[in-house]
Amino acid sequence: MSADGPAPPEWAPTPFPFERLAALRAEGPVHRVHVPGSGDAWLVVTRDAARAALTDPRLRNDIRHSAGWETDGGHAVGRNMLQSDPPHHTRLRRLVAGHFTPGRIAALRPRVEAVARDLLERMPEAGHADLVGAYALPLPVTVICDLLGVPAGDREDFHTWSNELVMPTDAETAAASATALTGYLTGLIARKARTPDGTLLADLASPDASDGLTPEELLGMAFLLLVAGHETTVNLISATVLSLLTHPDQLALLRARPELAGAAVEESLRLDSPVHAGAFRFAAEPLELAGTRVAAGDAVLVSLAAASRDPLAFPDPDRFDLTRRPQGHLGFGHGVHHCLGAPLARAEAAVALRLLLERHPALALDAGPESLTWRAGTLLRGLTALPVRLGPHTPPPRGLPEPTLRVPPSDPEMCQKSLTGVSDPCQSFLTGTRERGPDARGPAAGAHG
Repeated sequence: MSADGPAPPEWAPTPFPFERLAALRAEGPVHRVHVPGSGDAWLVVTRDAARAALTDPRLRNDIRHSAGWETDGGHAVGRNMLQSDPPHHTRLRRLVAGHFTPGRIAALRPRVEAVARDLLERMPEAGHADLVGAYALPLPVTVICDLLGVPAGDREDFHTWSNELVMPTDAETAAASATALTGYLTGLIARKARTPDGTLLADLASPDASDGLTPEELLGMAFLLLVAGHETTVNLISATVLSLLTHPDQLALLRARPELAGAAVEESLRLDSPVHAGAFRFAAEPLELAGTRVAAGDAVLVSLAAASRDPLAFPDPDRFDLTRRPQGHLGFGHGVHHCLGAPLARAEAAVALRLLLERHPALALDAGPESLTWRAGTLLRGLTALPVRLGPHTPPPRGLPEPTLRVPPSDPEMCQKSLTGVSDPCQSFLTGTRERGPDARGPAAGAHG
């Protein structure tokens, strides 16, 4: 197969691409598509081909390997790991990896629990609530801002700018948000360098830091960690709660076995990951991927959503099942760009789920699943709101079966290896690079590390 021939079909963002991905997967592992606003790309849809693509050193994250690239166009919010390849990527990642080890995450857990409990205290004991705005969003925002040292009074502005960058309403507003966030982070970094306070950003900004970051790298690192450090987790928490509320048998199982909170998060990452695809890769030389010839400069888009529903790897892949052993799912990606913050995201989601169900054992949806609004880009997917009822037990939403309890003989083995995550589709801001001309790849990026 080659790129010659008729124009490829359009691959437009949608929150529910699963049937189309399954149809493509049945035809073969790699397909030529056109991504609106980004140009033509090879879409990878099977688990084995996805793993191969994510570990092939000939596929690079640096957009300067793209055939359509003419100039990097400047870096809107610094230069970061997302747009780098080894050895540059290795150096950047090494500088922050120590802050996301299992030991560091275990030390953060009491703070995560305290934030979650505080948010739950602020919610009504009964009545109605939006779980995204009241819980799933402020929890990871608070934790990552604590970790990096963003003052509490600045966090609302930070999230407004971040949200606009990862899901732009229009180019002008997104550009204004990038400018505002750049100015804010530049000032914050300068203050941390002058007055160290033990936070991650202060450590990175220290003039005494060995193998220190350049000003552009420091700005990009702060931006990537802050944005990627909460956007994916917001959507993971809300999607996991929704899956449980629409699968009453699995919710009953979790209530009977609270230790399966981690299993629920893993199954949600596999079935309904907030990250639909990794960042674009670009072929540094001609290569073959799962029998498809890829020319030098071609873009490759790996569908993590398709790979994690591959029936050859996951029997009955469209079923939400806490007893499944989902080893090998690509919810956080794979390879050198696996999500640096995956252990933190897993911990936050599991804590959020456990404490929510402890506090509100009769939690129920307050709207039909079909009425919920999703936002979706080429790479990111998430609920804009999740209306729930808090209080006495009420019948499940219309069309959902009454719960039945099914207890597994043993706990699923949990995937311990950190894999990959992304923020979402604004290449010119998240990767800080822009292609010019008819093959522009503006709104398409990921938040790998």
